[in-house]
Amino acid sequence: MAGNSARIGVDIGGTFTDAALEVDDRRFTSKVLTTADDPARGCMQCLDDVLGRAGLEPGAVSVIIHGTTLATNAIIERKGATTSLLTTDGFRDTIQIGTEGRPEQYDINIIQPVPLVPRRRRITVEERLNSRGEVLVPLTSDKLDAVLPALDAAGTESLAIAFIHSYANPAHEHLARDYFARCRPDWSISISSDVSPEFREYERFSTTCANAYVRPAIEGYLAAFEARLEDRGFTCPLLLMLSSGGLTTIETAKAFPVRLIESGPAGGAIFAQEIAATHRIEKSLSFDMGGTTAKICLIDNGRAQTSRRFEVARVYRFRKDSGIPVRVPVIEMVEIGAGGGSIAWIDDLGRITVGPESAGSDPGPACYDLGGARATVTDANVVLGRIDPDGFAGGKMPLAADKADDALTADIGAPMSLSSPAAAFGVTEIVCENMATAARVHAIESGKNVDDRTLIAFGGAAPLHACQLAEKLGIRRVIVPRHAGVGSAIGFLRAPVSYEVVRTLYQKVDAFDAGVVNAVFADMEDEASTYVRMGAGNGAALHVRRQAYMRYQGQGHEIAIDVPNGSFDGDGGRVLQSLFDRGYEAAFGRDIGTLAAAEVVAWSVTVSTDPHPDLDEPVGAPAGAARDAVSWQVLDPATRTPIAYQVHHRDALGPGAKVQGPAIITEDETSTVVDSRFDATILHGGEVELTRRMDQ
Repeated sequence: MAGNSARIGVDIGGTFTDAALEVDDRRFTSKVLTTADDPARGCMQCLDDVLGRAGLEPGAVSVIIHGTTLATNAIIERKGATTSLLTTDGFRDTIQIGTEGRPEQYDINIIQPVPLVPRRRRITVEERLNSRGEVLVPLTSDKLDAVLPALDAAGTESLAIAFIHSYANPAHEHLARDYFARCRPDWSISISSDVSPEFREYERFSTTCANAYVRPAIEGYLAAFEARLEDRGFTCPLLLMLSSGGLTTIETAKAFPVRLIESGPAGGAIFAQEIAATHRIEKSLSFDMGGTTAKICLIDNGRAQTSRRFEVARVYRFRKDSGIPVRVPVIEMVEIGAGGGSIAWIDDLGRITVGPESAGSDPGPACYDLGGARATVTDANVVLGRIDPDGFAGGKMPLAADKADDALTADIGAPMSLSSPAAAFGVTEIVCENMATAARVHAIESGKNVDDRTLIAFGGAAPLHACQLAEKLGIRRVIVPRHAGVGSAIGFLRAPVSYEVVRTLYQKVDAFDAGVVNAVFADMEDEASTYVRMGAGNGAALHVRRQAYMRYQGQGHEIAIDVPNGSFDGDGGRVLQSLFDRGYEAAFGRDIGTLAAAEVVAWSVTVSTDPHPDLDEPVGAPAGAARDAVSWQVLDPATRTPIAYQVHHRDALGPGAKVQGPAIITEDETSTVVDSRFDATILHGGEVELTRRMDQ
């Protein structure tokens, strides 16, 4: 096997670290437990394992694409750097006041998110710009000299600089950054005009604080990971997965780690949208369930929904407006604490409850026999007979079924006077109902339905629950992709190198200044192209997507409108008004263009390379009926009794093979449960298509 032709995607999850290697027309995968104390160690173990499976040396790898949960975990667990905020006089409490949004309108004991930077480490300085970027109160070195002792006294390790209206003119933030870089070169410094140059100071300040909070840890981790790769003999580039679904260089990731917060789940969404595009599925629901969380994303016409705002670490029942807001490009999804390692318990009202606490990889579910004693979703699936204890993770990690039974009995069965199988079934019902509720709410918030969609299930735990979830949502068709257990890692290999730049520039369409807008677009395209070429090389073909964030004058929120490439002329305002009227009508069912003119509050440019083509991988046995299979006794959701499930190994099923439920299709990284109301067909690319019988 010649040359540097292999590509590897590696994803650190809360429970497992996954790798996918593609070379020529073959794919190799690996899954190992995440080493929480030193995530890079687990990464290296996973890389060594997948290279061994492929029979390759590190020098044969052309690129490694990496996604990590470290930034997310640092915020959730409050284990970031000692961060201070320098802001304009009068705006010290912006990140605490927030907006008028409340997760629960009438709860007088409401729990609000605690800012990452406490009040004692928020320092103000006398300076001021207006909304056009004009200087009202100048910033001088003397003023910065005066605040330096306060920043030192706060024990500052990382500094967030966020001044009012700096999106319109970054000069004051640049002056402050350069000053502190000279005076305190050991500080990590983040400025809002680089991190999130948009209006709405609460989100901009919060995003800058989040970037500063996680930056030292991410910089240190990435530097150490690079060193380990070099020591192991890897000479290829290391690219990082962005929350937006694109790839970026390690230098950019070190500077803007806040863009990595949803990098792992974004890889999963890319994986799902490729499956949707391949099978020409107009409406699909991505269902990614791993060891710690479940992620649900709406995909229309082969494209996942995107957003420029999301929340981390929601504290009030996972409701909107109860987390730390982050304003960066992101694939929009809902994420809940419902994974294989999610802990099941009895609440104060005597109800079975699952999550959000997870057993993780250490100590893990009780059946891992690594010290965990609390019942989890994985333990429930072992007790129900859905997982082969001797075949878990390809046989590399035998499970202790007796420990799972003991945990379910102690935590759920005994308190509720249930048998162990009944307790296990209750746990799976609750976790599936939690996921179904999250999917319904997410769809309703997006103005869409779920029952007319195809469910695309991947992640180590999703195929075990896909039929159960589909029934709750009224979905009749499910697709489980090949190598579903490492879907996010494969999604990394499909993603393009890309970068998005967003800037605030207010324009009324009836007073449109084409020259100013053209200059801003040109500057943004140049900036985004620079970052993309750092990762893709100067010879790569680049694609540009431009958007305007528009609303009718007087409205408080805007929608994204695609605008054509090229320069605007004097007729640009009319063109934008027409595009917006059509976009508004598509989103809300009507337009009011005759009653109100439109305005633009922000502009964005996304520059990207071509996505990497999917692997045309040969699969399994010849077409036809499934081969002879063994039989397991499994508690069936439809009948609520143990019945015989036929068990097939996925590699024994070729395209066209049909499996009638009840059945289980096993593979190294996961198992697909085909309950008694569904049938399975193996599609050309090796995907398992599950269809609910019309009489059910």
